[in-house]
Amino acid sequence: MSATGEVTAGRPGRGRRVILWRHGQTAWNVERRFQGTTDVELTETGVAQARRAARLLASLKPAAIVASDLKRAANTAGELAALTGLDVSHDEGLRETYAGVWQGLTHNEIIAAHGEEYAAWKRGEPIRRGGGELESEVADRAAPVVTRHADKLPDDGTLVVVSHGGTIRTTIGRLLGLETRHWESLGGLSNCCWSVLGEGARGWRLLEHNAGTLPEPVLGDDD
Repeated sequence: MSATGEVTAGRPGRGRRVILWRHGQTAWNVERRFQGTTDVELTETGVAQARRAARLLASLKPAAIVASDLKRAANTAGELAALTGLDVSHDEGLRETYAGVWQGLTHNEIIAAHGEEYAAWKRGEPIRRGGGELESEVADRAAPVVTRHADKLPDDGTLVVVSHGGTIRTTIGRLLGLETRHWESLGGLSNCCWSVLGEGARGWRLLEHNAGTLPEPVLGDDD
């Protein structure tokens, strides 16, 4: 019961929030070249995107930052750390989907060499793209990282997770309890945009998706 006599249910305040933030632009994004776990640097545009987004996210006063250890995510996270004074925890569990022989190829090259496999992926079938990971396996490694760090938050705290388009999509799907075949319905994230999950009485809820700028094309592995 509140001080005014009103009965309050559940956790006080807004509850915990998790912001899942995609890294800034890379040259391979622009070329529509599959990155996967390849460690590609941000472009100058990507750095500028990260700095602009970091100013917005810093205003939310995050309590913690965790990031993939790949440079494009780690350097994006570094821009927010510079503004907030927070340390960044790096975790390889937040890396992008390993895509085997697809990595380094453009979408057109993949279609030419692995057309049936590519078509099956686009139909939503559980495919090891290029002999790599299943989407469910990516969620198996990434979602527990997010949960572990979110559990350390204060009651109304905000966690920023800096990761990759495909990994963020699978993690959101897992945390929302969606069946794997429905994860595609979430849509992709543009470079340096983010999605927000809020803690509700029955678990995590999607509060915002692909937020941060006016709508931009989704350039990357998970489009």
